[in-house]
Parts: sequence; structure tokens; C-alpha cells
Amino acid sequence: MPIVTPSSDVVDESVPRETPVTVEAEPAAAVLLFGGEIDRARRFTEALAQHGEERGLIGPLELPRLWTRHVLNSAIAAPLFPAGRVGDVGSGAGLPGLVLAIMRPDIQWVLIEPMERRVAWLSEQVEELGLTNVDVVRARAEEWSEGATLDAVTARAVSALRTLLPLTAPLVRDGGELIFLKGRNAQAEIEAATKQLRKFHVVDAHVELLGEGVLSEPTRALRARISR
Repeated sequence: MPIVTPSSDVVDESVPRETPVTVEAEPAAAVLLFGGEIDRARRFTEALAQHGEERGLIGPLELPRLWTRHVLNSAIAAPLFPAGRVGDVGSGAGLPGLVLAIMRPDIQWVLIEPMERRVAWLSEQVEELGLTNVDVVRARAEEWSEGATLDAVTARAVSALRTLLPLTAPLVRDGGELIFLKGRNAQAEIEAATKQLRKFHVVDAHVELLGEGVLSEPTRALRARISR
């Protein structure tokens, strides 16, 4: 992994230099989780480290925790998803969608993202990584035209549950799942979304802690089921 530093043709010694930002070294857990797909995971992470900031996908402070906080945080959830067709709403940099597509080639992933520059990045990475199980759709979730056809929907760092439910639940078939990657307030989000859970026929909402003993920062998955 490269070290990202400010570049300039002329160095003004009177101006304090910025501290170089080092990309996080690959944790041992990466090979454990990705197995035979580790090379693809490395290529994606390296591309994100090199171009993520300049393309507005990640902030500069994310580089020292790129593997731990973002890539592995997404990868640990891969076993939760059912085989079939799964949507990632607000896919952005491909977290978690592209990471999960690397982990689960048995699933057809639909990356739903409205911003053109992010759609371009996602499409480029699908081609560069040779992923044949990914469709990139430029749209807002509320513009989804296929109806309740997906077997599951995921989202990461998009919005609070009560705001997320109207955008995601209508995309999922009866009996399908919502699997959101959340922070420490996940349980509180469930409690604050009681009305929305009823309105959109969402049941069995609960939080699961993933990766204890494997990741330095476990992932919280907020899971629920559609019952119309």
C-alpha cells in the first residue's frame, strides 16, 4: 500500500508540512475472511486508497483505518445474506456492495446510487475486478421501478432506520430481509422507528454483533424481515 503525501513542485520551508497519512496495513483477518478472493479485495482497497479521496468517496482521515473500519466491517456481514438478488442502497464507494460482491459470488448484487461520479467509480471497479455478479443502477431508492422484487436490501452509513425504511422496505419481496450495517446506536434506532416498522410491515427487528474475536472493531448488523 502506498503512503499518501501532499505533492508540490516547490517546497516552501516557511510553511509547516502536513503530516503524511499512512494507509492502514492489511490486518491478518483479511485473509481469513476473503480466502481465495483476497487478491480482489486487495486490489479494491488499494484503488480506494489511491483514488478515494480525490474522487470524493472517502475522507483523508479514513486511510489509516481503511481495512478495519470499512472493508472488513463490510466483509464480516457476507454470511448473513440469502442467495438471490440483493440491493445496496446508496452504495457510494462500494461499501458494502462491492466488498460483499467479492465475498459472495453466488448472489446477484444491485448497487443503487444516484450520484454520477460514484456510479462511474462503481462501474469502473466492477470492470477492473472482473465481477460478473453486479449491476450498477443510477437512481435514488425511491425511483426503483421494479417493485418489491429483491430478496434482501442492505445499506451502510446512509441514514437513521426511520428514514431508511421508506426507501428500502418497498424494494424487498414478502419474506425478504433488511440487513443494515450500523453504529453503536442501532438498538436506539429500532426503538425510534416503531411507527415506520409497522407502516412498512417490518418485523423481528434486532441487532447482531459480528466479528467479535476476529475484528478489532466488531460490526453491528440491524436485521429485520418483511411480512406483508
